[in-house]
Amino acid sequence: MTLSRRDALRAALAGLALPAAGSAAGSSTAATPATNAAVDIGQRFRARDVTGTFALLAVHDDTLLLHDPARAEREFLPASTFKIPNSLIALETGVVKDPDEVWKYDGAKTGPETTWHDQSLRTGIKESAVWMYQEIARRVGEKRMQEWIDRLGYGNRNIGGGIDQFWLSGEIRITARQQVDFLRRLYKEDLPFSPRTITAVKDILVHEKTDTHVLRGKTGLAGFENKPALGWFVGWLERGDRAWVFAMNLDWKEKMPFGLRKELTVEILRALGLMEAA
Repeated sequence: MTLSRRDALRAALAGLALPAAGSAAGSSTAATPATNAAVDIGQRFRARDVTGTFALLAVHDDTLLLHDPARAEREFLPASTFKIPNSLIALETGVVKDPDEVWKYDGAKTGPETTWHDQSLRTGIKESAVWMYQEIARRVGEKRMQEWIDRLGYGNRNIGGGIDQFWLSGEIRITARQQVDFLRRLYKEDLPFSPRTITAVKDILVHEKTDTHVLRGKTGLAGFENKPALGWFVGWLERGDRAWVFAMNLDWKEKMPFGLRKELTVEILRALGLMEAA
């Protein structure tokens, strides 16, 4: 019997099991896929001399793949990945009218200099405009922000450290496993937001769209005052009516290329047969 491509993908990911108790840090919990070609995710980190974790959840059957299960449970600053819930909250509360509403640059010298210009949610999340999302958080306000963080069960729910700093240098922390759970709920539209809000945020998260897939996600960098710093890439891959949610974080080293987070994630997804080779 010949498997369809969809069935082959399902069979491959079905071979990726939940981590067994006591799995060693740094190990990958991938079993041999249906193709009998083992996918060594750890090797892809080692080849770049990178320390990090990767979590992948098949939404249709809750199959979970983890590289470095212990690290996947460690809490880190969400950094700019918090722009995802920040966008949802901004739209739902009316602080931002729609993804294309223009916000005039306020002169703040925060974030990349390339973002120091007028922005919208659509451009601001793509360029990672820190100044805009800090102003959004200030307008949402501490009381409403805490209420939303509690409703979402986001990370450790602690927004201490300043309403415009808590996700950058403050007290909120989130694990890769928690990122995956949050994004699964967003994909399934199982969060306490209107369909309009969810649709808008899904739209601005698109990284690439082809005839076969849609890749949505958000990067983040945190902790430049510490060594090493932290890099994130979180999101999901859609193929037809199925999706695979992922969260990757890694220790960030000086002079690392900014595109490494997405590059490494895409390489893993291709190795698993979930994306076509370039």
